[in-house]
Amino acid sequence: MSVSALHSRLCLILMLAFPAAAFAQTGRELEYSEATDFTIVGKLMPGRTSNPYHRVDTTLYKGFTPMENFQVRMTSGMACAFVTDSRNISILTEYGQVSHPTNTNGISARGYDLYLHRKDGSWLWAASGVCSDASLDKPLALLSSMDGTEHEFLLYFPLYSEEYSIKIGTDKGSSIRPAENPFRHRVAVWGSSYTHGSSTSRAGMTYPAQLARRTGIQMLSLGCSGNCLLQPYFADVLVDVDADAFIFDTFSNPRAPMIEERLVPFIDRMVAAHPGKPLIFQQTIYRETRNLDGKTASSEQAKMDMAERLFRELKSTAEGRRKYRDVYLIHPVIADGRRESTVDGTHPDNHGYTLWAESIEKPVQKILRKYGIR
Repeated sequence: MSVSALHSRLCLILMLAFPAAAFAQTGRELEYSEATDFTIVGKLMPGRTSNPYHRVDTTLYKGFTPMENFQVRMTSGMACAFVTDSRNISILTEYGQVSHPTNTNGISARGYDLYLHRKDGSWLWAASGVCSDASLDKPLALLSSMDGTEHEFLLYFPLYSEEYSIKIGTDKGSSIRPAENPFRHRVAVWGSSYTHGSSTSRAGMTYPAQLARRTGIQMLSLGCSGNCLLQPYFADVLVDVDADAFIFDTFSNPRAPMIEERLVPFIDRMVAAHPGKPLIFQQTIYRETRNLDGKTASSEQAKMDMAERLFRELKSTAEGRRKYRDVYLIHPVIADGRRESTVDGTHPDNHGYTLWAESIEKPVQKILRKYGIR
């Protein structure tokens, strides 16, 4: 028998054996329910996309580049809340387009991250995982051998992939039902790879996800790695978003001249579309790649300086202070005493994103409280 024929026969045997192996792994027969049958959390435009797992309907909003078109179809920031007494939990996914970012692992990019919502309101990590590329259409066993009592879970969806179907598998005969949304309000977050979650090890570690769990306020992420450039066609989307407040990470991708050209027109559109709602802009973070690279340091500092200057000018007159009274600038921090909280000198690691969420928690809450968002 040739090597290729032997390989084909082995693959066929493994494929035929898989259902029995999955059954043996859990010891129970599983039933699958579509995630959209439960409580979807973090969706930017609920009920307004033909695919419920897309963040933006690209048949309605035009102007995106091919990569941006893919990014807004990714499920970054979205999750599902449910209650079950099953002893086992598995996920079965029908993927659309997937990506393999070099600085973000597969669990974060294409896999799932599960949290337990405890009775005291706190969150406990429960499980995470991803199938191999060759088995993406196979069930992913997340939890097994639980105690059989009811637990409330939050399942974060992949950050860098598109899904057509996400099914949650539970023991046959067990119960599964929608949980109450564990978060209050709707706060939209548009931003760069930082908001998207680049370099996280799992989906629940993005700074919007961590901020939501810390505050109880729902964050609706529209992170688009490398492509948050204050574009008018992204403003078209954000103008139509139903949210109580907006947070922006808009100074990380564009260079200083682009910020100067596009910032005020972008703010003017948002102020006109969402009068009386807080618009919270974040200064870009300090990138450790600046440490020994003078060209990078100069470019990064120019971006920071431009943002600071434009915000000073916005409110330099009585008319400006009135017109832009709901526009704010805050300053996230990802550095601790060791300054080793990045993966590549540009993107934070999990700890860096935790520092980010911690650094903006109080400033964001202070602003939101002025508008009755608690």
